[in-house]
Amino acid sequence: MRSMMIFYLFYFLCLCLSVACVVCVCVWNSQWRGGFAWDGSSREFNWHPVLMVTGLVVLYGNGAVLYRIPLTWAHSKLPWKILHAALMFLSLILSIVGLCAVFNVHNAGNIPNLYSLHSWIGIAATALFAFQWVAGFAGFLLPWTPLSMRKLLKPVHVWLGGSILILSIAASISGINEKLFFVLKGTTNGTQPYSSLPPEAVVANSLGVLIVAFGLIVLKILSTSEWQRPDGSEDRTYAVRTSRTKNCWIERCHPKCCVLLSSSLYYVMKVIEEQLLAKSHPPF
Repeated sequence: MRSMMIFYLFYFLCLCLSVACVVCVCVWNSQWRGGFAWDGSSREFNWHPVLMVTGLVVLYGNGAVLYRIPLTWAHSKLPWKILHAALMFLSLILSIVGLCAVFNVHNAGNIPNLYSLHSWIGIAATALFAFQWVAGFAGFLLPWTPLSMRKLLKPVHVWLGGSILILSIAASISGINEKLFFVLKGTTNGTQPYSSLPPEAVVANSLGVLIVAFGLIVLKILSTSEWQRPDGSEDRTYAVRTSRTKNCWIERCHPKCCVLLSSSLYYVMKVIEEQLLAKSHPPF
């Protein structure tokens, strides 16, 4: 009981931090960066941090901890699998649209792509995420996937999921810092320097802190063994069903196999008997 109370405390913090991250990134880009558009301008770029934080961090993290909610344990796992896959798919779509926004802006302004460490980490996280989703869909949602394959894939799926979250957080905080260095240049563009910590810097830095806190909470939930969903009856039922199918096939085939085997043995014995008789009574 105490463990579950602690879980719900962490999960409540996870939800609160989720809302705080989304609100903070939206306020930053609407209040100080000029709002949003889809015209190749800097306002289109503002979609990039909003969609990446919302998709690759917040939705991804909440989708990852879905199985840990004790209220879901008493129900069939399949609906939660579908919801998990749907949340992750929405997260992936938002991330891809966020990447399209930054590529459009860079291409419109003849700005090089993929030259910074931030971009490398972000692309790596998104690519791994896409691979993870396809592998997870094939391994855990397709009904004909063997149980042995699911057992082999599960620890890899869990480990890669946590790794993608870490990469997403690293990409987010490096991107926030990079953006602040670009736009807060002091007198050259009419802004206060980053070193003077103007209000925009406070909000953006706070966003980075919220993202890190959110990631730590999610990783805590994922790494606590007491909060893992117990092995439900679904996989055991799958194994029993497979075993019963094999047994039924054997039972159905057994009488036929016995008749075939008996006929074969009778034929072999008959041939041997005829050969022995032929040897004992040679023709004249």
